[in-house]
Amino acid sequence: MKKSNSILTLALVAGISFSLIACANKKSTDHENGNGVHDHSAMNHKAEDEMSDGSVVETSENKSISQLIDQYLVIKNALVQDDSRAAASAGQKLAETSSSIDLNTFEASKQSEIKEILEVVKEHGEHIAKSEIAHQREHFEGMAKDFMDLLAITGTDRTLYQQYCPMYNKNKGGYWLSDSQEIKNPLFGSKMLTCGSVKETISMK
Repeated sequence: MKKSNSILTLALVAGISFSLIACANKKSTDHENGNGVHDHSAMNHKAEDEMSDGSVVETSENKSISQLIDQYLVIKNALVQDDSRAAASAGQKLAETSSSIDLNTFEASKQSEIKEILEVVKEHGEHIAKSEIAHQREHFEGMAKDFMDLLAITGTDRTLYQQYCPMYNKNKGGYWLSDSQEIKNPLFGSKMLTCGSVKETISMK
């Protein structure tokens, strides 16, 4: 009788263990297939422009604005060096980039305003591409406000500094953007290279 009870006990234990293992396996399978709390194939992913380490991936939107900033800064550095030819070349590229940006990569509510700004930037770029250096500087200074307005909408991939020279345009003053806090004045070039100050810092966003 004792032997029979022992066999029965072992059978019950084995049955319970088998049930627990089967239950655990089902739970694991459910977890992987989406029947549990998490579904690896349908988990909420990070935004398309953010990697798992928090760095930003260059999307079509921020890539086009980044190129525009690059070309603006090339013009700025050319004017600092009194290099009208280099400024003209960068101005042409700026105009071409401004007209080729796909507005559909931006939110619908922003597209109209961005389009208007880009049209003005394109016009400045075209004038810079075909003008002598004094006129290049006029259009470059006029473009600073347009870039400020644009970056307020789109954001920037780098820290920029709005700088100001009070002596430009017969003491009416003039603005430009730089990627360095150091003053290198593109509105006067070598004539007054260090005239100016930082008025505002434009942070990445």
